[in-house]
Amino acid sequence: MSTQMLIYIFVAVSFALYIGIAIWSRAGSTKEFYVAGGGVNPVVNGMATAADWMSAASFISMAGLIAFMGYDGSVYLMGWTGGYVMLALLLAPYLRKFGQFTVPDFIGTRYYSKLARTVAVICLIFISFTYIAGQMRGVGIVFSRFLDVQIEMGVVIGMAIVFVYAVLGGMKGITYTQVAQYCVLIFAYMVPAFFISMMITGNPIPQLGLGSMVNDGSGMYVLQKLDSSLQAMGFSAYTDGSKSMIDVFCITAALMIGTAGLPHVIVRFFTVPKASDARKSAGWALVFIALLYTTAPAVAAFARLNFNGTVNNTAYAEAPGWFKNWEKNSLIAWVDKNDDGKMEVSKGDAFKGSPEFTGGTGPEGQRLVSNQILTDNPNEVYVDKDIMVLANPEIANLPGWVIALVAAGGLAAALSTAAGLLLVISTAISHDLLKSTFKPDISDKGELLAARIAATCAIVIAGILGIYPPGWVAQVVAFAFGLAAASLFPAIFMGIFSKSMNKEGAIAGMVTGLSFTFLYIAYFKLWNPDANAADNWLLGISPEGIGVVGMVLNFVVAIAVAKVTTAPPAEIGKLVDSIRVPRGAGEAHAH
Repeated sequence: MSTQMLIYIFVAVSFALYIGIAIWSRAGSTKEFYVAGGGVNPVVNGMATAADWMSAASFISMAGLIAFMGYDGSVYLMGWTGGYVMLALLLAPYLRKFGQFTVPDFIGTRYYSKLARTVAVICLIFISFTYIAGQMRGVGIVFSRFLDVQIEMGVVIGMAIVFVYAVLGGMKGITYTQVAQYCVLIFAYMVPAFFISMMITGNPIPQLGLGSMVNDGSGMYVLQKLDSSLQAMGFSAYTDGSKSMIDVFCITAALMIGTAGLPHVIVRFFTVPKASDARKSAGWALVFIALLYTTAPAVAAFARLNFNGTVNNTAYAEAPGWFKNWEKNSLIAWVDKNDDGKMEVSKGDAFKGSPEFTGGTGPEGQRLVSNQILTDNPNEVYVDKDIMVLANPEIANLPGWVIALVAAGGLAAALSTAAGLLLVISTAISHDLLKSTFKPDISDKGELLAARIAATCAIVIAGILGIYPPGWVAQVVAFAFGLAAASLFPAIFMGIFSKSMNKEGAIAGMVTGLSFTFLYIAYFKLWNPDANAADNWLLGISPEGIGVVGMVLNFVVAIAVAKVTTAPPAEIGKLVDSIRVPRGAGEAHAH
């Protein structure tokens, strides 16, 4: 059976499974739609949370980032995993004990203000749409290569599938669909990693393979071999970092703190029966996430070794099949700058922007239609960082069923997070804006209909953002974490741990943090991308790390405003105590 047919079968079977689960567990009430009825087992919730969390950025883009950034890419690993520990210890159990449906619910009630709730909804929508742009882009990339359609059409197909199980099933459908998606994505990530680790080092465990010797007779270890091959091609050593210490710190901190402020992750802890289960499910989620995250550095190193070995100095006429496959979708490209017919990979960009092709096969049919070739450096190969994990099994010549499995896994990762984000957006609009703010007398049935309409509109906007993304997948997702760190995290943190924080302080802080961070990212990524260099950044902090500065501004403004405005009512102090103090503690202390 051909690889293409296997891909169709694997993808079709996995989609049938997801949609079947969504229909079987269709939400019949707002409680089921928003928090799956609040009775999900902690282990099941941990698995669903891991799937919700391990998006296209984790599955598709993170190892590709590390493959091309080397040491500098480790900030994503450290930030995204460290944030989970912070979330489990600092926020999850307290928010579950509070017992509401959403993050704006918590902020609106804790800060006794409809305006605070509305500002939280605006923050949430900014974060979620930025995040979902990366997911839909990931879906488009997977479909474009494996179903042989354009990226734009791939995004549209992904929109249609998410529509079915997110709009029908709500949180109840999404929870059980995400359990299935976790199983698919982790299997799809680990199997090729085992194969490739065995091929390169003779050790089937990728985490150990990364520190093993390459079995090519060179007597070199994997990272030594990678350093030497990259330096021979004009790159810095893989194990050397080029980022400044302050930028590494800020990106890691923004990702870590942003994790603890991400609404689609936090809402998962509202689905378990009690506060202790929230902590347990966060622990289980960390275990399930660690399986992929400890494997990613090895996958990245092996992918870069294989890429260097099969592309650099290879005649284009003899280019491997995988190169031609990805070239059809403009995700990899070659331009012969020195007319020697060979593909030469070195430091620098081959093109300004990404290439577009006329769509033939071979050198004559693959000429550039409209692009600026950069002649000030010798690099002749353009490669989209987001393809490395997906292309890895093809580069390593693995069996067709492994390639098909990776296609299904990539889609599972992107679609699971997209669904969770869409639910958060629809809930914010139907529950927090409509029911709790503008139309409190709306019926349960009317609210459920509004949630489904909001989800449908959100899918359309998400699709547009996926077709015209502001960067590659992991980078776009990093922006969402920065926005979460700068806007929602301080309000949630102070809402739990400070009795003196009032509505005026929280609102001023959220508006300041969100505005500063969004404008900084937009300036360097959308309005003036040519200025996106370390020399122009504030204190040398990149747009990916600026959320930390936004967070500090949020805290400073919130505390300053709270000092000069009216203190919160006495019942808010009691509410904070009720969230933080375990049941029965007061009676025990009295005795």
